[in-house]
Amino acid sequence: MTEASGLIVRYRDRLPLPAGAAIISLSEGDTPLVRLQSLSDARRGIEVFAKFEGLNPTGSFKDRGMTMAVSMAVHQGARAIICASTGNTSASAAAYAARAGITAFVVIPEGKIARGKLAQAMMHGATVIQITGNFDAGMAIVKKMPDEAPVTLVNSVNPFRLQGQKTAAFEVVDCLGRAPNYHFLPVGNAGNISAYWMGYCEYAESGLANARPIMVGCQATGAAPFLRGAAVAQPETVATAIRIGNPQSWDLALAAQRESGGWFLAADDDAILAAQKYLAENEGLFCEPASAVSVAGLRAELSRSAIPDGATVICTLTGHGLKDPDTAIAQSTEPIRVGSTMDEVRSVILDSG
Repeated sequence: MTEASGLIVRYRDRLPLPAGAAIISLSEGDTPLVRLQSLSDARRGIEVFAKFEGLNPTGSFKDRGMTMAVSMAVHQGARAIICASTGNTSASAAAYAARAGITAFVVIPEGKIARGKLAQAMMHGATVIQITGNFDAGMAIVKKMPDEAPVTLVNSVNPFRLQGQKTAAFEVVDCLGRAPNYHFLPVGNAGNISAYWMGYCEYAESGLANARPIMVGCQATGAAPFLRGAAVAQPETVATAIRIGNPQSWDLALAAQRESGGWFLAADDDAILAAQKYLAENEGLFCEPASAVSVAGLRAELSRSAIPDGATVICTLTGHGLKDPDTAIAQSTEPIRVGSTMDEVRSVILDSG
């Protein structure tokens, strides 16, 4: 595949990349919208779809914003980029920097990053800087770094990141042929809910969508600043990608929630892991824990009849399950060990039936 299949080319007229700027792409975007059969059948007329962003090149939605941020950075002459990350941003920044032939510096919290994501950043050749503090401490550092060193910041405070991420909303409408009624998605640093809302609003204003959905932001109970109405000093959750206590897109996310008539909710770690396993076993979709919070939130709202019959609902699954294999293995059944004979394997099959 070539850059011609990337989201910048697809939506060039809706993205603020100057004419003639080189496009740094890994053919991101165009991820599938998968009907969740078991949840769609749970209530009369409700249709539930997963926007599976784990099928982007580095396995998460971050690639949508990174293609724009790095393309613009290169256009402006940058030779190095920097980000703070719980994992997915670092993996994406490292990959797109490698593609562009520039340097990536990634600042990660010590002991708070899934191994799959750390492996990606390291393999792509990034300089990984591990700090003793959490993501919020790292974010405070990198926001100031462009004034101290020749680097371009590519976290979601970079406005070009959200410009790229808004294309996921375009794809949802393009695929459905209309806007959904509700959109549930994970909220960590809160850039994604802000970007989706931007995209839905642009399509509605252009007459390409019939309406705008109600946005529902899903957080982990131990990292839920929007539910508390204030930053969380020491956020904790198994869902490492949303283990963020001081979201950088706070105001934009609140605007998306209020303007859409939506709400924020929180799911505890048990509910998040149960949703992750539910998706894998019932729908064949393997997502990371942070992704599953959107489905955990929807399952809770369906149980209390907060979603009306006949509604179309989107759940964004932000990252692939292989990002965090340790958490997946920890909640799975151990392999059944037998000898290398036909009889022993057959006995396991027959006993399972």
